[in-house]
Amino acid sequence: MLKDKKIIVGVTGGIAAYKTPLLVRELVKAGAEVQVVMTRAAQQFVTPLTFSTVARRDVITEMFGEQPAATAQAWTQHIGLALWADVMMIAPATAHTIAKLAHGFADDFLSTLVLALRCPLLIAPSMDVDMYLNPTTQQNLASLKEAGYFLLPPDEGELASGLTGAGRLPEIETLIKAAEELLDRVHQDLRDKNILVTAGPTYEPIDPVRFIGNSSSGKMGFALAHAAALRGANVTLVAGPVQLRTPRNVRRIDVRTARDMYDAVHREFDQAHALIMAAAVADYTVAQPATQKIKREQQSGDTLTLTLSKNPDILRSLGERKTHQVIVGFALETDNGVANAQAKAKAKHADMIVLNNPSEEGSGFHTDTNRVTFVYPDGAIEELPLLPKFDVAMKILDRIQALMRA
Repeated sequence: MLKDKKIIVGVTGGIAAYKTPLLVRELVKAGAEVQVVMTRAAQQFVTPLTFSTVARRDVITEMFGEQPAATAQAWTQHIGLALWADVMMIAPATAHTIAKLAHGFADDFLSTLVLALRCPLLIAPSMDVDMYLNPTTQQNLASLKEAGYFLLPPDEGELASGLTGAGRLPEIETLIKAAEELLDRVHQDLRDKNILVTAGPTYEPIDPVRFIGNSSSGKMGFALAHAAALRGANVTLVAGPVQLRTPRNVRRIDVRTARDMYDAVHREFDQAHALIMAAAVADYTVAQPATQKIKREQQSGDTLTLTLSKNPDILRSLGERKTHQVIVGFALETDNGVANAQAKAKAKHADMIVLNNPSEEGSGFHTDTNRVTFVYPDGAIEELPLLPKFDVAMKILDRIQALMRA
């Protein structure tokens, strides 16, 4: 798995940095090309000479080197390296570096490189237990995970401070296995493909402050956008109102209503090779939304009657219009799921329907996992076990890749 892979190893200033030369040595022995990037603080624990010896190439320690204005190649090295790598690891990742990455700082070579990076990034936090469990650190880690970075939890045990708890850098074998698994999950097989994804709910206004909506979190659609970008695709994400960070290297279009989403997707569809309609689009909208806030004191009786009208069917309209595109729809069903999904696939000219049931444990809108069934127009079905939504997204992209080849 690691043979001929190009791997960047970032080293930051924690006591666990003494383990990282062993990691680099094992990666090189496995046939990988390894480029080490060190922060200034990391050099207080291990010398660059140590890393250059085991990596068999010069270590990068400064943004501009000793001669800042020597060549254009020198000050754009972070861009070239960001495009070169198959995967990047930061081991150990200190609380300070994690905070910088979470907030987009670019004040040294390592943090600048991460901002330009297109390949997967695996972060291995290592620090004292109270620093790791500090709410600020946990918030920063959650932010990085939401943005599409991969986190390897620290081991528990005795720490350099003498305390015991979470914060130890995982063993070398664990780090290598994590890199292998990440490379195995992410293939650059969608380069030059344009993937259009919808995500989240739509909100249909009742008046300027109220709306009809649903509980969609957008997590499945965002996982699809993230996974497609990691596989090299040009990804456009049309997102309803959600509180999620845009995945790395994804172009995002924010919309609010079903009509907004209809217009945005129709504008983007002709350039797409595949459309994945993961959004939970409202079927109905209020026929005549009030222009002013509806006040309860001004209403007679104990009820308020709203007249609803059908929203345009985005999936059907694009299914009837498609030329070369692969179209994947989603179906959220609570009964007769397979039969309803098969009927939907045929009626809406979809190549595949992803069926899920929100009443099943681990599935639904706000979970990080999903249990789905792939349903095809010819009646074929494929059931998947309960998986993290990112892994479900990868399975969906595998099927899309096969459909595009066919």
